[in-house]
Amino acid sequence: MEGIPHPIPRTVEEVFNDFKGRRAGLIKALTTDVEKFYQQCDPEKENLCLYGLPNETWEVNLPVEEVPPELPEPALGINFARDGMQEKDWLSLVAVHSDSWLLSVAFYFGARFGFGKSERKRLFQMINDLPTVFEVVTGVAKQAREAAHNNSSKSKSSGKFRQSEPQHKGVKMSPPKEEDESGEEVEEEDEQGATLCGACGDNYGQDEFWICCDVCEKWFHGKCVKITPAKAEHIKQYKCPSCSNKRARV
Repeated sequence: MEGIPHPIPRTVEEVFNDFKGRRAGLIKALTTDVEKFYQQCDPEKENLCLYGLPNETWEVNLPVEEVPPELPEPALGINFARDGMQEKDWLSLVAVHSDSWLLSVAFYFGARFGFGKSERKRLFQMINDLPTVFEVVTGVAKQAREAAHNNSSKSKSSGKFRQSEPQHKGVKMSPPKEEDESGEEVEEEDEQGATLCGACGDNYGQDEFWICCDVCEKWFHGKCVKITPAKAEHIKQYKCPSCSNKRARV
């Protein structure tokens, strides 16, 4: 239930920003504000829901009374399970349901404003680049980030290219937003320190093949510069299109 009206997102970028704001609020509730959140989820109260709000805040409240509601509703009755399991398990369960709710809200807006196939795909790809609330709360995202850092260091020291490990498929390796040990600071790292493709500007994805230019030392998606893993194996010194063109002009 949202007491303060928020602008209704109508474009892919607006829906994604709405998603990020709600996600940040949920992560805050389940990490840095966990004591406050825990106290508000009194099992003696009625069915309570955890809401993430677009302005990166959260609230625990009763569900709206209107049927159907304006937006999809979060899981009901999260407070009833609070004392029936270990706290970390309860928080993980709430996190899983929060992820489900975030997706349902984002694609509700997509359906409401007639997103086509390409728009839905783009929205999902943007969302999928962020770790889930569950991954942040359980520490999976932190482990993935450390693995990415190690893989990146090894790849850059070998000077050529990198391919993600198959067992980590689907986990984004760039630092997530709002996440240090308490789930709060690493997003700035994602914005400032993550590896970006020198061609398209997108972040490094765990399931993507990348190659590094030996001249300018910028990283590129293989697909952006038309280099496959098989081709890369036979390249002794890779020059990106920009560096190749500079050399040609000279």
